Amino acid sequence: MPASTYEVFDERFNACFRKDAKVEMLWTGARWCEGPAYFPAGRYLIWSDIPNDRLLRWDECDGHVTVFRHPANYANGNTVDRDGRLVTAEHGRRVTRTEHDGRVTVLAERFQGKRLNSPNDIVVKSDRSIWFTDPPYGILSDYQGWKGESELGKNYVFRIDGQSGEMTVVNDDCDRPNGLAFSLDEKLLYIADSGFSARNIKVYDVTDDGKLKNGRVFAPCTAGRFDGFRLDDAGRLWSATEDGVHCHDPDGTLVGKINVPEVLSNLVFGGPKRNRLFICGATSLYCVWLTVNGAKIF
Repeated sequence: MPASTYEVFDERFNACFRKDAKVEMLWTGARWCEGPAYFPAGRYLIWSDIPNDRLLRWDECDGHVTVFRHPANYANGNTVDRDGRLVTAEHGRRVTRTEHDGRVTVLAERFQGKRLNSPNDIVVKSDRSIWFTDPPYGILSDYQGWKGESELGKNYVFRIDGQSGEMTVVNDDCDRPNGLAFSLDEKLLYIADSGFSARNIKVYDVTDDGKLKNGRVFAPCTAGRFDGFRLDDAGRLWSATEDGVHCHDPDGTLVGKINVPEVLSNLVFGGPKRNRLFICGATSLYCVWLTVNGAKIF
């Protein structure tokens, strides 16, 4: 563990943490953790261990970790929809929803007859539309999926309509779109581009008809690449990077960092008050208690 848990680059970060609140390791034993999603009704966390092809479940009440699903079609990003169901972006080239009775519903596998690349991260908007990124990471080798060729020939961000189920391309200008999240009012969509030519977070205006426009760089990454990220209820972005959790003010300023002793992939706010930040490192699940609260997304 680094000597200091927190690094302050701007005094605004001081109100976000307590110096005595340290990063805790909750569990270790994965090959590559990803996609944490917190379920408040059951007080548990679901996350992915992609190379081991399984979804794991951590119980907040007693700390036990169990296998939630195996095999899991190389699940990556997870989120909770407006009805409290698990929605998953799978490197096995599809997007699914786990129903309350345990059935798995396939929401997307192909676009215009062509197989998806390897769905990566996923969010659900208040109109029940589902937005997900589709870079090639799961088809580059057999480590996190099945090695294969891209049938689409490009890396898109897709939207699945919440009523009709129709799938459309909303973005095609990111090299390798990765994490994504809406602003508090859902008028903006932030997308992490983890491609070699970019490595930044971009922000787009969201139109009333579910399209994106006016793309611009929100923040460059100072530590390799951005992966997954979430917002707190003041609109700050908390991002997983190669050297810790980066916190950006809504104006794009990097105000601070939380040091974690592994390369990070993703994170989510949870706990009854949404003031507990759960962090996926490469092999381990971590958490830290903050003095801010995560945005309420469902």
